[in-house]
Amino acid sequence: MSEPARTAPPRRVDVRIGSSTNALQPISGAERLVGAGGAQWIALAVIAGTAVVADQLTKAVVVAQLPLGDTAATIGPFSIHHVQNTGIAFGLFAESTSAVIALTAIAVGAMLVFFARTARRHPLVSIALGLVIGGSVANLLDRVRLGHVTDFLDFAYWPAFNLADSFIVVGVGLLFASFVAADKASPRVGTAPLSRS
Repeated sequence: MSEPARTAPPRRVDVRIGSSTNALQPISGAERLVGAGGAQWIALAVIAGTAVVADQLTKAVVVAQLPLGDTAATIGPFSIHHVQNTGIAFGLFAESTSAVIALTAIAVGAMLVFFARTARRHPLVSIALGLVIGGSVANLLDRVRLGHVTDFLDFAYWPAFNLADSFIVVGVGLLFASFVAADKASPRVGTAPLSRS
C-alpha cells in the first residue's frame, strides 16, 4: 500500500513595495505611514490659527475705521471698500447664510478627515489645508456671530473679498500643485525609461 503523496503547503506570496532606510529590507505598502503625525497636526494648527487671527484683525480694523459702504486707499483699480457679504467667497450664494454655515462646517470636517489620512503623502498639504481651513473657519466665525462676512479688498470688475477668501484660494492652488508634483514623482507601474542605442 503506497503512501499518499504529500502536497506542499501553498506558497505565501509577500508583496512588498519600497525599502527600509538601509535599502536592503523591503517594507510593505501597508506599513508606510501616510496619515498625519504630530508634526503635521502642529503645522496645520499653527497655519490655520495664524490665518484666522490675521483675517479677524484686518476685519476689525476695517469695521472700526471705515463706515459700511465707504471706500478708502484707492490705488488704480484697487480700493479698500467696506461691504458685507452673506454668501461664500466673492459674494456667491448670498442671502443663504444657514446653508453656507452648514456647508462650510461639513467641508472643514471633510478636510480634517482627508488630512488625517494622507498628510504625509503630499509635502505641501499641511500648508495648503492650513490656509484653506483657516480661511474657512475665519469666515465661518463671522457668519455664526454676525450673520455676514466683512469684505474690504475690492478690485474693479471683481466682487469684494477679504484675507480669508485669499487664504482659501492660495491654499487650493497649493493643494493642487502638491497633487500634481506627487503624481509626477510617483513611479509608473509597468513602464521603464527608454534607452538610447
